[in-house]
Amino acid sequence: MLHKLFGFDAQRHNVRTEIVAGITTFLTMSYILAVNPAIFSSLEGMPAGAVFTSTALAGIVGCMMMAIVGKLPFGLAPGMGLNAFFVYTVCMGMGYSWQFALTAVFIEGLIFILLTVTNVREAIVNAIPINLRYGIGAGIGLFIAFIGLQNAQIVVLNQSTLVSLGDIAQGSALLGFIGLIITGFLYIMRVRGAMLFGILITTVIGIPMGITEYGGLMSRPESIAPIFCQFEWDHILSLDMLVVVFTFLFIDMFDTVGTLIGVCTRAGMVDKEGKIDRLNQAFMSDAIATTVGAILGTSTTTTYVESAAGVSQGGRTGLTAFTIGCCFVITLFFSPLFLSIPSAATAPVLIIVGLLMLEPIRNIDFSDYTESIPAFVCILLMPMTYSISDGILLGVIMYVLLNICCGRYKKLTPMMYILALLFILKYIFI
Repeated sequence: MLHKLFGFDAQRHNVRTEIVAGITTFLTMSYILAVNPAIFSSLEGMPAGAVFTSTALAGIVGCMMMAIVGKLPFGLAPGMGLNAFFVYTVCMGMGYSWQFALTAVFIEGLIFILLTVTNVREAIVNAIPINLRYGIGAGIGLFIAFIGLQNAQIVVLNQSTLVSLGDIAQGSALLGFIGLIITGFLYIMRVRGAMLFGILITTVIGIPMGITEYGGLMSRPESIAPIFCQFEWDHILSLDMLVVVFTFLFIDMFDTVGTLIGVCTRAGMVDKEGKIDRLNQAFMSDAIATTVGAILGTSTTTTYVESAAGVSQGGRTGLTAFTIGCCFVITLFFSPLFLSIPSAATAPVLIIVGLLMLEPIRNIDFSDYTESIPAFVCILLMPMTYSISDGILLGVIMYVLLNICCGRYKKLTPMMYILALLFILKYIFI
């Protein structure tokens, strides 16, 4: 049954490992349950309680789809960045209603389903050169680590230098460092479930420090009726709708592409030809989750880069994704308990996973600068722009233009020319 449902092979996989991996991934991505309602509640007509429920439901749908259809160990939920674009750009900046934005997300999901059925998304992934793929994996590692450092307030905003070191002698930054030592020690000693135990121990240590605040045990899920299936079709043929849908499409597509390439490469889930098994099924899971998420009343549902935490714990099958989905189900009723876990407790896991994700960098051919410069651009820009998609897009543009300038046309496939042109047009017009 486990094999049919989740691709689980009893001779290669372990049930306990998959479950621990799923819980670990969930705890590292569960911040979305607190962040999403906070962002969307700034819009009139989107109650925080309803958004919390829709966020959890979207996570359940996405993870269950990934578990059964994709059979891969990835967690899905409404994506960070995409939710901010939804609220602050489309609604507050462009002046459109949140119903308009939900309609754009719904249309984007339908287009993704079409692109997946026609294998366009898989063709894009397979067209990305191998050295650039290694760069994507390493870039995601730095990006994840940077998120962890921010979550623990070890790195903070500085108006003069953009970022600087936080106050590591107290508060969240100190707890983050303590957690990093504990989690690192457990991982070095090869304790099974090291990252999960690291999160739990750090959370407990945060209680006497006044950082972990117990918010209660259980609560009843609020209704999603105010935001369920709230679409607005009046502007469906407008230029603004086209721009919004296209932007959602690009960000989601290349965030997902980058996550799948980076995490699968780190986990050794890539064949000798550099192809990822069940890639199209993973894309279909993502596309359906986005479409259903819009119906439920939330922004684009995407594959989470924090899935690398579970993969690093040994998660390899859909059973990991199923466990993440089950955690979202439990959260619907135990939200106060889960929301008591401070971000400083999950930050050490993200930092260590960032280190593990850097491993593919050793495979980059640094002697060939037409390969290494684009890969380095990709690695550097992901954390610096706070965007996986921008890192990939600019890396591909750099790869194509450098090889054209150096006369190495034979290295470039027709798909690479098409992608580079589309990416350039995206930056010019959007």
